[in-house]
Amino acid sequence: MIFDETDRKLLHLLQIDSKQTNKALSIQLNLSVTAVYERIKKLEKNGIVKQYVALVDKSKVQKDFVAFCHVKLIQHTQEYVVKFEREVDQLNEVLECYHLSGDYDYLLKVLVKDMSAFREFMVKKLTKIDHIGSTHSMFMINEVKHTTAIIL
Repeated sequence: MIFDETDRKLLHLLQIDSKQTNKALSIQLNLSVTAVYERIKKLEKNGIVKQYVALVDKSKVQKDFVAFCHVKLIQHTQEYVVKFEREVDQLNEVLECYHLSGDYDYLLKVLVKDMSAFREFMVKKLTKIDHIGSTHSMFMINEVKHTTAIIL
């Protein structure tokens, strides 16, 4: 899909606040409400806009302890990779999981209440996955930048 300047502006506005009405968007973009509606539908149909979500303030729900866990598998067989990915997908504490190149196989972003909850997650959930060879964890001191917006 080829994006024109209006598509770029529309995507930016939706990423700032997806609950804006089409009328509000039309005023900002100097388009008709119908034109805005059609552009949004085209973005959704082409999979550019995948979903709309509410971003929750993690400190207000007592889930502001962020840890990053490197995970190394025992073996790199397809069976172990698929099994690990399936199991880690079921862990609610894991917000993000990336398969990496380098010394470790995966990087997990884990969100829990505190250090005690992190220890419980590690002991009772993550390290129970039997094909993990080793883990290495780091903890967030301060969130310097966090965005979900992709600027085109």
